[in-house]
Amino acid sequence: MRYTTLRVTEAGVVLHDFHVERLAPEGPAGLAAFARFARNARPGIYGVTVAGEELRAEPRAGSNLVEGMPVRLVVSPFAARRGAFPKPGSPCAYDGIRLPGVATLLTSADGTEIYESCVAAVLGWDGTHFVGVPEDRPRVASVAEAAVRATLPFVRSPLRTDDCLPLVLLNAVAGPCTVSTGRPPLPADAMALLTQVLERFTRRP
Repeated sequence: MRYTTLRVTEAGVVLHDFHVERLAPEGPAGLAAFARFARNARPGIYGVTVAGEELRAEPRAGSNLVEGMPVRLVVSPFAARRGAFPKPGSPCAYDGIRLPGVATLLTSADGTEIYESCVAAVLGWDGTHFVGVPEDRPRVASVAEAAVRATLPFVRSPLRTDDCLPLVLLNAVAGPCTVSTGRPPLPADAMALLTQVLERFTRRP
């Protein structure tokens, strides 16, 4: 079984091809079911579960991620794991750490590194490259990060909690969002690059 959360616009599924990659382990029948959904879905936000040839799509009211949210730091419930893992559906360990109106940044056990947020990938900006966490850090395998990595200047380096590197939260539903970290803001041209990536990969099969 594979799960993904996605946005459909009039132009199609945002980050369509990367959602297909996420669902690919379900095999040809699952991907065919997703293609039928993607061709016909009305604009909106959906939680999509594919198991074999069966697909379930549940409409969602909106994203939990919005521009300018305050943040808090919480040790990741997956801090003991290594590497990226498939996005889990609810119920899951993320449910208990999400707080309405707050972006929860998930850290290493010692609190020195940021791995992800409770609803999005976290990227830094070093002035030239987007910065993703090292491969062995525990986090959801983000479709939005995969799109950035495939198309924009990208490096991997720890995102330290005591650093001043600009940060942006990014997911396939809300797109790029800056949050109130007290760090310098992400430049407008860098934000525009992220928005363009989402638009570039919006389509129907």
